[in-house]
Amino acid sequence: MQQLKVFEPIRQRVKIEQKSVKYTPIEKLYDGFITLLAGAHGLVEINTRLRADPALQAAFGRTGGAEQSVVQPTLDCWTAEQVTQMRQAVDCIYHEHSRGYRHNYQAEWQILDVDMRGWLCGKKAEFASKGYFASQPRNRRGRQLGRVLATRYQEVVVDQLFAGNRQLTTTLQELVEAAEVTLDLTQEKRAHCLRRIDAGGGSVPNLNWLLERGYHILGKACSGQQARRLAQTVQEWITDPHLPERQVGWVTEAPADGCRDQCAGWRCAVPSPMDNGGSGC
Repeated sequence: MQQLKVFEPIRQRVKIEQKSVKYTPIEKLYDGFITLLAGAHGLVEINTRLRADPALQAAFGRTGGAEQSVVQPTLDCWTAEQVTQMRQAVDCIYHEHSRGYRHNYQAEWQILDVDMRGWLCGKKAEFASKGYFASQPRNRRGRQLGRVLATRYQEVVVDQLFAGNRQLTTTLQELVEAAEVTLDLTQEKRAHCLRRIDAGGGSVPNLNWLLERGYHILGKACSGQQARRLAQTVQEWITDPHLPERQVGWVTEAPADGCRDQCAGWRCAVPSPMDNGGSGC
């Protein structure tokens, strides 16, 4: 990491207004980063994972480490300005070292998956709120982690935290726009991008918005009733060569319910009525 200067964009771009006694704010931020790489689940483990391990410190060019009690206030004093600086620095790191950014759009599709995952947390945590969390009792508090993945390269392009009551249907556009900034997606590049989403983001306004921006879409409709109605317009079903129990077909008329005129050009593959997952579209 020292030879590649991976952390250098953060040192150059992130400016933290805080008094330095023994360690600078950036050094304390670096200590927290090393601790996370060492497998910590929280900054409280800095004292046991980093400060107690001189070999780990030396491996990252450090001769000591800040205590957890002074690293946490460094993060607590951040404002929206520092968050913006950090995002710009992370984008710079991604541009320098990722394969997704150097993708050849003329040779093959850039596949970008967009999804969210719920994480339970305490009520005092940032963005903590009651919401839906799969396989969890009702009225639990937590947050939603939204991600955009460059699937061909197994890379995280965007990683953003939202309140627990937010779902993909209301965050999709924000995540897509953030990915456009990170990947420098021009109109020409977007024409060679396939956006994959599940039913959580498969509302008609979201799909129309993605189409207007020039993306191709593979996803599920958020309405099972609409998907069944579309399935009835399929004239010929084709068996999936990889999953013989599943069939797909071309929709012969555009979905209604508020779709714009451009939806008449949709070419959607829907599961046949024999498929138990018939809500997909």
